[in-house]
Amino acid sequence: MTLQMELFTPEPPPLPDLAETDLLIANSSAGKDSQAMLHHLVQLADMAGVLDRVHVVHCDLGDVEWPGTRELAEAQARHYGLPFHVVHRPQGDLLTQIADRHRDLRARGDTTTPAWPSSSARYCTSGQKRGPVRVLITKLVTRLDLARPARVLNCLGLRAAESAARARRPDIALDEGGSSGRRTITTWLPILRWSDRQVWQAIADAGTPYHPAYDSGMRRLSCTFCVLADETSLITAARLRPQLAERYLALEEELGHTFKHGLSMAQIVARARRLGPLPLRADGSALRMALAA
Repeated sequence: MTLQMELFTPEPPPLPDLAETDLLIANSSAGKDSQAMLHHLVQLADMAGVLDRVHVVHCDLGDVEWPGTRELAEAQARHYGLPFHVVHRPQGDLLTQIADRHRDLRARGDTTTPAWPSSSARYCTSGQKRGPVRVLITKLVTRLDLARPARVLNCLGLRAAESAARARRPDIALDEGGSSGRRTITTWLPILRWSDRQVWQAIADAGTPYHPAYDSGMRRLSCTFCVLADETSLITAARLRPQLAERYLALEEELGHTFKHGLSMAQIVARARRLGPLPLRADGSALRMALAA
C-alpha cells in the first residue's frame, strides 16, 4: 500500500478584534517594515470601521537615526490622515544613554560589563522606545475618559525573517509590564510572518515614499549604527554618515569596549575610509529590485 503525504499550509494566526479595541497604536520608525505594517493596519482598521482609533507614534532617537526619518514618518501618517505623535527619552539620546550606563557600571565597580547594547541587553529599546510609548498611551487613555479599563492594541512592524529571536515571538501577546488597572495593552505584530517581497509590495500598493537609505544600500532603518546590523550594513552606514561614525568611534575609545562582540567601530570606520564616502540617493532602486526578485 502506498502512503501519500498530504501537505498542509499553516493557517494564519487569528486577527485581534479591532472593533473591540479602544486605541490602535502604530509604531513607526519610517522604515520599510513599519511602513508596510501601517498600510496593512489602515486597511484592516478601515474594514472594521475603527480607522479613527489609529494613532501613529514615532520614537525620535535624535542624531543616531537617519536624517529625515521623523519627517518621513509624519508624511506616511499624513498620507492616511492619521494623528501623529513624537516621543523621546527625556534623559537624552542613545549615545548619551550609553555613556550614562558606562558611568553607572563603573560607579558600581563593574569594569567588565560592556555599556553598548547587544542582543542580550536591549536596554536601548526599553529606554528609547518602549518607555516613551507607554507614556503616550497613558495620555491617550486619559483622554478617552472611559468608565472601564481601556483596551489598547500596540502594533509593531517586527518580522520573523529578521532574526531567530523575533521568529520565536508570538503574533499577539499581553504586555503585562505596560498594562494596569486603567488599561490593558496587547502587543500585536501584524506582519510577523511576511517576506521581504510582501513588505515591498505593500509599500508599492500604498504609494508612500520610503527612506533613501534603502536605495543607498542599507537593509534596515533603525539606528544608523545598530548593534544587530550585519557588518556590510554597518560599513555602508559609515560611508553614508562618516561624521556620525567618528562620534561612535570616539565613544568606543572612551568606553574601552568594542561596539559589538567581534566587531569594533574602529574596524568599521577603517574599512569605510578605504572604500570612501557615499551620498544618500533616492532612485527607487530598492523597490524595483525587491519586486523583480
